[in-house]
Amino acid sequence: METLLAYWSGQELITNGLILLHMTGALATGLMIGYERSYHGRAAGLRTYSLVCLAATSLTVVNGYPHMWYAGLSNTPALADPTRVIQGIVTGIGFLGAGVIMKEGLSIRGLSTAASIWATAAIGVLIGVGFYVAAVFGALCTVAVMTAARRLEHALPHQTALHLTLTYRHNQTPPAEEIHAMLALHGFVARDWSFQLEESGNLFQYQMSLLAEREPAPMELLDTLSKTEALAGFRLSPARS
Repeated sequence: METLLAYWSGQELITNGLILLHMTGALATGLMIGYERSYHGRAAGLRTYSLVCLAATSLTVVNGYPHMWYAGLSNTPALADPTRVIQGIVTGIGFLGAGVIMKEGLSIRGLSTAASIWATAAIGVLIGVGFYVAAVFGALCTVAVMTAARRLEHALPHQTALHLTLTYRHNQTPPAEEIHAMLALHGFVARDWSFQLEESGNLFQYQMSLLAEREPAPMELLDTLSKTEALAGFRLSPARS
């Protein structure tokens, strides 16, 4: 009975209260960052970010009270080493981030989401060790980068990147020079070509990354491609996310 009562002692309840405050702040921070991703229709949203921040905070803050582990009834170290926990968090987030990065042809998507998950875990660690001001600043910076930086990218001189796949009937495949000229008319330059024969050699497929120094007109390009009789199919998609 005394063992059970030790888990409900005044000192133990105070310690639990402090940990709960850390966890509540981490949950609120994760929800704030996750809402931005949910608003933009990303797969990782409110639940993912709030859980990442909550877990990182919980694992970190518990190292601040080793003398209260197991209600102080067992031989615990007088001082824990939170750096080992932080290393484990970084490793775990690496696996989680890899899960949201997807490769589609020459396009890679999910890098921004993976980076923001990593940042959220770091913010959770800051909350766990008690750097609340730094954690709030980090959360605001993360949200600002994922929202305002997108507008800044469009305002500054930049290149627009797209991924284009063209599928021709094998006996009607045009030379690469002709495709280069057609793309140049719409302001695109083709890079990183790849070629593929499909359906036992009946179809020939070009895959390429497109770059445009100015703001391109992809709808005009789509209109041109849709009127090309030799094309058996095509696909135009963003080359980055």
